[in-house]
Amino acid sequence: MTPKIALLLSGGVDSAVALHQLISDGQHPDCFYIRIAPTEDADDTLDCSAEEDIEIAQALCRRYGVSLEVIDCHKEYWERVTRYTIEKVRQGFTPNPDVMCNRLVKFGAFHEKRGHAYDLIATGHYARTETEGSLKWLCTSPDPVKDQTDFLAQLYDWQLSKAIFPIGHMRKEEVRRIAEQEHLVNARRKDSQGICFLGKINYNDYIRRYLGEKPGLVIDIETGKKIGMHKGLWFHTIGQRHGLGFGGGPWFAVKKNIKKNILFVSRGYNPESAYTQTFRIGDLHMLTVPVTELLSPTSPYSLPQQRITFKIRHTSDFLPATISANGDDTYTIQADAPIHGVAPGQFCVIYDHNHHRCYGSGEIILK
Repeated sequence: MTPKIALLLSGGVDSAVALHQLISDGQHPDCFYIRIAPTEDADDTLDCSAEEDIEIAQALCRRYGVSLEVIDCHKEYWERVTRYTIEKVRQGFTPNPDVMCNRLVKFGAFHEKRGHAYDLIATGHYARTETEGSLKWLCTSPDPVKDQTDFLAQLYDWQLSKAIFPIGHMRKEEVRRIAEQEHLVNARRKDSQGICFLGKINYNDYIRRYLGEKPGLVIDIETGKKIGMHKGLWFHTIGQRHGLGFGGGPWFAVKKNIKKNILFVSRGYNPESAYTQTFRIGDLHMLTVPVTELLSPTSPYSLPQQRITFKIRHTSDFLPATISANGDDTYTIQADAPIHGVAPGQFCVIYDHNHHRCYGSGEIILK
């Protein structure tokens, strides 16, 4: 029996080519555009491209003779993702709202509203899946620059079981080439940047709107001397260099004292204090098998010498390390080399030693 497929169509070139691939494979998906930004009359401070996205999605669906339905998930996005982001930022952490959007909205709220009626949910992510017996694994894309498994590593197992990625086996240049060969309306459209619901709005301006400002000291971590004042710890991330605005630099943000509202910085182009080699992660969420299976020497999925690779931000780098259990539901990551910009609240995404299978992710904890 042909599976019933829902395709999440964004207006971008990746999901457009995903639609083309499904049609070429003889599938006939129903397409959905998920609106996550407020409508214009609800909040005119956000500059969102939703209307343009919808027009492009409509044109694509007309061309391929498939249906398009706009699903309003603005309320769910605010209650589940934006509120999570603001609260994490308030606590001084570095959250990733796009990770939680996939879990809570694209594969969450959408599933509650319409996706439950479908066997599979397709997206334009650069990721692959593999099935081994009864297990389904999330696997990396052959394009290391565009690989998006890090954004999918918080999916629930039932969400992964329904997920398919029609362009996951491709590189970006191949996706662009197909879009141009097929004369898709958005073949030359630029990829979106930044947090999806903000549009062109500055991130700091958005945070200021909800949290305001909370001035505090900025201290040189090496000398203990005050070098200035910050307007709020939530405007700064660990590892940040640009935009600090202090003379005598360059300066790196290297540590925050949340209770005392102090930002510690270090001077230099590559200060040693900006690096970390060992850190802990908590709230470890596993996609396919529990972490105990990876750490047990008798498990068929045991990690040789507890070796992994990992990411702490969306880059093409998979960093080699070992992982070990601490006995308190936290785990220690021991990287092979010091890493720049490790910040509490970031997701640490865990892969096998050759960065093929994505196991899951947890939040970084620093003492």
